[in-house]
Amino acid sequence: MLIDGKKLAAELGAEIGTRVAALKTQPGLAIVVATGDESTAWYVRSLLRSADRLGIAARRIDLPTDADAATVRAALAEASAQGHGVICQTPLPAGLKLADVGMAIHPAVDVDGANPVSLGLLASGSPAAFPPATAAAVLRILDHEGIDLVGKRAVVIGRSNVVGKPAALMLLARHATVTVCHSRTADLPAVAREADVLVAAVGRPEMVTADYVKPGAVVIDVGTNATADGGLVGDVDTASVEQVAAAVTPVPGGVGPVTTMLLMSHVVTVAERGGR
Repeated sequence: MLIDGKKLAAELGAEIGTRVAALKTQPGLAIVVATGDESTAWYVRSLLRSADRLGIAARRIDLPTDADAATVRAALAEASAQGHGVICQTPLPAGLKLADVGMAIHPAVDVDGANPVSLGLLASGSPAAFPPATAAAVLRILDHEGIDLVGKRAVVIGRSNVVGKPAALMLLARHATVTVCHSRTADLPAVAREADVLVAAVGRPEMVTADYVKPGAVVIDVGTNATADGGLVGDVDTASVEQVAAAVTPVPGGVGPVTTMLLMSHVVTVAERGGR
């Protein structure tokens, strides 16, 4: 079964619209961009369109593509003082890491979990933490599909701060037994085949084939890899995996739309809390 992320996103959008209508203050989102990457530009345009449809005031803050860390931090700090949500879009200028500049986003408005403090709050189980929206989308999809995680084996392929680690923490908080894999994991396909829930977040096109999947497992494909013809494929070879798995998220149309809606939901939550 292919999991329909667009349908879930539409349901979330309807809920968010109702929450926005109940607010006395319009939620605001700032997106700081310091790259000329075309795929980033496409994603930001998509965020702006989604925000507009939901009644969220979103704005793009463009910085030079060679901006230094101090410039990016200053923009993020200023945006943190003015709105209900701040995103630092990647990729960043050469030499800069998200963890370095993300510290300038106040945790109360860090709606995409860029500040290392937010990851620490998530690890401690604090309800104040906003997890990265993509990692949150993994759990929301599993919940929507009625997947009971208690006692289940979950394998996450990927250990980034924006998907792999937070997704593993959230699965662990739901009482799954979690294994995090990476490029140095010995016999990766064998480890992946132990999973009842397999999360692919490695950034390698169609790396996960049927050999990685236990029959009846649920596979969540977080990958977004551009193809030469302008298309998009995930980290999972969907055609082969759907012959083995109980369910798999497609790319596009799986995790992506849900991620966008959860990001908007985080912005509305900040507004509901009264801001910073």
